[in-house]
Parts: sequence; C-alpha cells; structure tokens
Amino acid sequence: MKLKEVTIFGATGLIGSLLLEILINDAGFDKVNVVTRSNFSFIHKKIDKHIIDFSNPQAISKIVKNSQIVFAAIGTTQSKVKGDKEAYHKIDYDILINIAKACKANKVKNFSFVSSSGANENSDGFYLKLKGKIEAAVLGLNLPSTSVFRPSLLIGKRKEKRFGERIAQLVMPIFSPLMPSKYRPISAALVAKAMVNISKSAPNGFNIYHFEEIMKKSN
Repeated sequence: MKLKEVTIFGATGLIGSLLLEILINDAGFDKVNVVTRSNFSFIHKKIDKHIIDFSNPQAISKIVKNSQIVFAAIGTTQSKVKGDKEAYHKIDYDILINIAKACKANKVKNFSFVSSSGANENSDGFYLKLKGKIEAAVLGLNLPSTSVFRPSLLIGKRKEKRFGERIAQLVMPIFSPLMPSKYRPISAALVAKAMVNISKSAPNGFNIYHFEEIMKKSN
C-alpha cells in the first residue's frame, strides 16, 4: 500500500529514531514529518522537520492534517523532570492525548503509540497508572484504528545514559525465558518494525500488542 505522508512524534528517542530509519528506507512512504521540541540535525529528502511547542494542539493538528499514519514514541523519566509528577503528566499524558485528538480531527487512518507492559489505570504505581490512563483516554476517542504497543524493558542503545537500565539490559535477557512473555525484554528495533508493519494495514478498532504479538508482527 502506497502511503504519501506519515508523522513521527519522538523521532529522537530510542524507538522513534528506529522508526524514522525504517520509514525513510521504505519505498512505500513518500514523506515523513518529524516533530520535535528542539533542533533536529538529521537530513533526508523524505524528511520534513517541524519544531513546535508540544502544548499547542493547533500546531499538532496542522502537521498531521495530511498524514495517513501517525506514530508517537514520546515520554520522559523521573530524572528528567526531577521527580515532578505534574511535569511528567504534562509530557506523557497531555501531549499524547493532543496528538490522538488531532488524529481524530484529521481522520488519520492509523494512530500507533508506545505504552508499557503492565499499563493499568487502576495500578498503585504512578508510571503504570499513568500509562493506563493514557490508553483509556485514547480508547474513549474511538479512533478508526489505534495500535498500542506495550513493550517491557527495551533493548537498544540510547543517546542518554541510564545506568540502572543498562545493567538491566545485560542481566534481564538471561532470565527472560523464565518470565511471563509480556514482561520479557525486547529489542527496540523489533518494536519499531512491528509498528510500521501493523500501521500499513491499519486494523480496525483499538488493538494492544504485547511481546508475542510484537515479535510476530516484526517479521
């Protein structure tokens, strides 16, 4: 299926950068809108860069207007927001919901975003509760095609150093066969491949993908 235009939010992150690499090398995509909050140095003939204020719904809507697919791989960490849960909420929840609303307003064929294994709006933990609230809010928008990806620990090289996560990346794969499949660590590259493959078919409704589904769809 030939897709004229797609948009990525979070192209500078681990999964987002891998998504971008796949899309620019896929002849099925003509134009890739890359939306960031700061300067983005990567240059390619398919890329159209947009530096915006992510709290501006109108700016988001304008960019996704002609996109058939929108990918969101955005998020922050407690260290980046210095433990400020309100700031964390604004980045993880508010921005993603604004993107989802823009997809609905502009009749985007498929909205794909990264959540987390264990996401549950009734969780006692802040992170998993927030991810669950995001999923519930997007579900409530009743988009024609939503793909939610729930990876556990992501294996891959990040630009920023996360010492604890790096140790986990080395240790957890050893115990991976003993874990429930949905909590097994997974390569970020495989998540990105699955996101692109699934988005092309734009399955109807609200669909959630865990480890096993992601592995199958990454081929």
